[in-house]
Amino acid sequence: MSERTVITFGTFDVFHVGHVRVLERAAALGDRLVVGVSADELNISKKGRPPVYSEDERMEIVKAMRVVDAVFLEESLEQKKDYILEHGADVLVMGDDWTGRFDWVGDVCEVVYLPRTPSVSTTGLIEHIAGLGS
Repeated sequence: MSERTVITFGTFDVFHVGHVRVLERAAALGDRLVVGVSADELNISKKGRPPVYSEDERMEIVKAMRVVDAVFLEESLEQKKDYILEHGADVLVMGDDWTGRFDWVGDVCEVVYLPRTPSVSTTGLIEHIAGLGS
């Protein structure tokens, strides 16, 4: 029986318990977890602002998680299928706020959308921290 590889993607900025939980749940779906960390430029194009931590720092943080087997830099949302094929992924895991958006890769792997951790978001944390300084 071959190893089942799970792949997921994210910015993973201002790392929090929601990130830990999604990575642990993704890892539980297979034998190996590969994580694509969004490049700084991709994050700016998606969210209109640079991440708090650099792509190198975010990759280092994610790689330090015991459930993560490999990390790479995601430079384009449109290259999801290429990344899946390159890393031999059997399952793509995304947060449920992306439901349906990546069904188009279903011909090369299973697609699973996991619920987000309630009441935890990086944007919300950044806004809360910024508000403390006011």
